[in-house]
Amino acid sequence: MEKIPMTPRGMTALQVELKKLKSVERPAIIAAIAEAREHGDLSENAEYHSAREKHSFIEGRIKELEGLISLASVIDPSKLSGSIKFGATVTIIDEDTDEEKTYQLVGEQEADIENGFLNIKSPLARALIGKEEGDSVEVRTPGGARAYEVAEVVYK
Repeated sequence: MEKIPMTPRGMTALQVELKKLKSVERPAIIAAIAEAREHGDLSENAEYHSAREKHSFIEGRIKELEGLISLASVIDPSKLSGSIKFGATVTIIDEDTDEEKTYQLVGEQEADIENGFLNIKSPLARALIGKEEGDSVEVRTPGGARAYEVAEVVYK
């Protein structure tokens, strides 16, 4: 299996979610299943079926998180420098609209474009890799080609 690049913040978020699922969600749903069983006929017990479905989802998510954590390659961006690569916080300026945006290049699991975390596999991130401050980059998007200027590259 291929290692999954991740920032320390992303790894912590996965570990917190896994701990919550194991210590809070799993015991609560097991108790809910036990309570629903006490209500009698399981074939027509909607509470029981709903609880079993939620239990299945929780167990699946636990397995998924454990797999992600085992494959994670944690990269600390504060120890990096130079041209744009994983972990860089990049400020770009749209050359057509002068709109400024700042993104941190992160792994797929922690990507959240609304909060400024750009998936390293996205077209924009791939176009930015290897560039430096002052460089211009053209990105092909579904809406057409866009040109950006790299205003700042920071590793924090």
